[in-house]
Amino acid sequence: MEHYGVKNSAAEKIVIAMSGGVDSSVAAALLKEQGRDVVGISLQLWNYSADSAERFDTCCSLDDLGDARRVSDKIGIPFYIFNMEKEFKEEVVDYFVSEYLKARTPIPCTLCNQKLKFDHLISRAEGFGYQRVATGHYAVIVKEEGRRAIKRGRDRSRDQSYFLFNLSQDQLSRLEFPLGDTDKKEVRRLAKELGLTVAEKVESREICFIPDNDYASFIEKRVNGDTFCEGDIINADGETVGRHRGYPAFTIGQRKGLNIGGLKEPHYVTAIDPDKNEISVGPQSGLYRSEFFADKVNWYLPRTEAFDAQVQIRYRHSGATARVTPLADERVRVEFAEPQLSVTPGQSAVFYKDDLIVGGGWIE
Repeated sequence: MEHYGVKNSAAEKIVIAMSGGVDSSVAAALLKEQGRDVVGISLQLWNYSADSAERFDTCCSLDDLGDARRVSDKIGIPFYIFNMEKEFKEEVVDYFVSEYLKARTPIPCTLCNQKLKFDHLISRAEGFGYQRVATGHYAVIVKEEGRRAIKRGRDRSRDQSYFLFNLSQDQLSRLEFPLGDTDKKEVRRLAKELGLTVAEKVESREICFIPDNDYASFIEKRVNGDTFCEGDIINADGETVGRHRGYPAFTIGQRKGLNIGGLKEPHYVTAIDPDKNEISVGPQSGLYRSEFFADKVNWYLPRTEAFDAQVQIRYRHSGATARVTPLADERVRVEFAEPQLSVTPGQSAVFYKDDLIVGGGWIE
């Protein structure tokens, strides 16, 4: 297995995507120390004033852009900001809302990586005459079976490979992840040694365009009342046990906000029917699934026959043993050895062999 994460050519030009956080800042500094010709670029993606007058803990806010500029000045590299609010709204935010309207739970970070941080950034880099792009992701690019693929980062607690399953071979051929073989403690130590102001900066955890993590209110503002309106909450016997504010405010496995009482045990959302504007609830046991289908599969290591893999179905899921069977039309069937909790439509299912991504798709 050949690693492609860091190039040996000291003079090769490279653009580094800078979010203003400690990871991308240290990645930029490492590239500069290698003697690379580095340019820092930040993307202005969202007008936060439209939703909140206060800054909340997200990535890519105006404060973060200021931090990225200060780091660039400190390490001595040129720095530019590109306004991509229009592209972000069309390719990420509109997708996010439309998925909830289909009773699916989207992962905007995966699409943002593919469309904005890589597709558009690679194109902008070419405008500078730079062919390569780096980011602060904790993942490793390798070559296996004659193709490029992504392997989990060394720091498993920070591994971000799950969000990167959907990249093309051309994108992978242009990318570098300088932090893939490091861990978070080492990154913060390096930031302190370099005197970077972001060394102790708190990480963003939430989706960048959702103020206060209130998904429901964000979606409600962007759809009409016919789509976001009250409906029935039913149990496994088809009995109405409550009313909901609008089905797009809920996702599979959700417990909070149901406002149902008089039940002997906690109930969770087990199904959502957008056509009936109806939410089904039940005990946690009803959330376990042994099988599901995924579509729009992207293969790093193409397979035509069934194979065993560790399948990860959400970012904080540790992965579980499953049989993956390729089907026609870029689909697969996944059969877990043991039932798994909250297999959620719209989330990614990523197939790993020995920490290496074989492929991944979107849960139907």
